Amino acid sequence: MNAPSRVTQLAAIPRPAALMAMAAAALTVLLLATLHVLSPEFDPSRRVVSEYANGRYDWVLSLMFASWAISSWSLAVALWSQLKGIGGKVAVSFLVAAGVGEGMASFCDINHPWHNLAGMIGVLSLPIAAMGISLNLAGVDEWMRAKRVLLVTANLTWLTLLLMVIALFALVTRRRITPPGIEMIGWTNRAVVVAYCVWVATVAWQALKLRRAR
Repeated sequence: MNAPSRVTQLAAIPRPAALMAMAAAALTVLLLATLHVLSPEFDPSRRVVSEYANGRYDWVLSLMFASWAISSWSLAVALWSQLKGIGGKVAVSFLVAAGVGEGMASFCDINHPWHNLAGMIGVLSLPIAAMGISLNLAGVDEWMRAKRVLLVTANLTWLTLLLMVIALFALVTRRRITPPGIEMIGWTNRAVVVAYCVWVATVAWQALKLRRAR
């Protein structure tokens, strides 16, 4: 690829979409932190995020999930021109699917029969998207300098998910894997949300940096 075509490719990154991805990811984390303050009756170590729907500020939770979905979809738009081959397009399709799950959760709360389906789609799709997209971008010359931060934040998505699965297994089987008085399910669930948003914001920020440097 010659220099002019590289510049054209980087210029194809839609700045509004990248900015929206960053802003929505930051808002998602902010709304989650706000729920901690507004609903202190929900122990963050024992209660998963979706349980805030049973409190007085369920609408804040709905906004959080909606913002989360917007962050995923906006990043998909921002990266579409940068991803190479069928692998890149498949990876970004998982990112879109993650947004679908997150969006469904905004109106299918924990008491809705579709909530578990929404959770499966959103929570399981994003780590696949994060690893696929990060590996794909790491193979593009212009993105090589960002390879380390892309892969570190992408790996955080599945590592936090793994911790949550372990915590859930321990809860279901009533096996204690932590010292008495220390619970994992609530914190690992929140770590998943934060890790996913950190990856989205990181990739969007790198896209903006490359666009400015074209």
